[in-house]
Amino acid sequence: MQIIQDLSLTELEELCLSLNQPKFRAKQIFENLHLGKTLDEISNIPKTFKEELKKEYIDNPITIIDTKTGKDGTQKFLYKLYDGDIIEGVLLSYEYGYTLCVSTQVGCRMGCKFCASTLNGLIRNLSSGEILSQVLVVNRLLGGDSKTRKITNIVLMGSGEPLDNYENVVKFIRLVNAPEGINISQRNISLSTCGLVPQIKKLANENLQVILTISLHAPTDEIRKQIMPIANKYTIKQIVDAAKLYFNKTGRRVIFEYALTKGVNDTPECAKILSQLLKGFPAHINLIPLNEVKERNLLTVTRKNAYNFATTLQKLGLSASVRRTMGEDIEGACGQLRAKKLEEESA
Repeated sequence: MQIIQDLSLTELEELCLSLNQPKFRAKQIFENLHLGKTLDEISNIPKTFKEELKKEYIDNPITIIDTKTGKDGTQKFLYKLYDGDIIEGVLLSYEYGYTLCVSTQVGCRMGCKFCASTLNGLIRNLSSGEILSQVLVVNRLLGGDSKTRKITNIVLMGSGEPLDNYENVVKFIRLVNAPEGINISQRNISLSTCGLVPQIKKLANENLQVILTISLHAPTDEIRKQIMPIANKYTIKQIVDAAKLYFNKTGRRVIFEYALTKGVNDTPECAKILSQLLKGFPAHINLIPLNEVKERNLLTVTRKNAYNFATTLQKLGLSASVRRTMGEDIEGACGQLRAKKLEEESA
């Protein structure tokens, strides 16, 4: 069975016509699904039509089964998918509104040494509708709808590598941006990747306006190979060249994520090499004191050291800042998301 939230308005129109229903039914369904409703909750379509759709389509692909709230107000959601798989997501509260961190895969196969999401490998990709439903259920939980939505920003930084699930992620961006639906601006969407070069180049030609965020985490290929297996396939030069292509095609500034790890990538020499690498490129360096994962032996730096590293980069002519850490006490910070409850239950 297919997930009905996977369907665009055009695809729903084709479906309605194939089932001898008027075309306008598609907009009714699309609008209501984007309010976070199930088919049974849609009051303006015939019951017989709803029953027909339910025979072929899943309409409730994601359920929130647990919520943890951190001392800073960050909320971490445990979602159960229709097939029993588990993913996590994080809601961050800012002055301008709520940012939701969504997952794109169950697990991850990239194997980054600092990340909890990849500990059990890749289970499966999420469909575009499953990614979308994370936004819809939380928006509804907060009392939002498509007109007065509560979710204003989305970061594709949960479990999974978004560009390893390319087609579903691109379709999700178009679905969540649809004027007839929740209509979140593409400029308010950040897509984080560990650096899949061909997919970055492909994304540059999709006519999208999302913010590209690249998990760089090292100034040299030698250091990067120690913590990111993808470095054995794509060099830093290839990644930076792809990032420049994305900037030139879209006009959107690229952000490089850099998790400061004690004794690995935090020296003044690392800062100097990084400045040489990115000199003249209007990118931004987002420094993150490593959020430690208990299964890994990598250690974080102090925030003082992080600010010193940022100051060094700034003096060398780069735009750099230290990211505010949120949700660390509930394992909701960057790199900490996992299917923890599922792991505990199966232990």
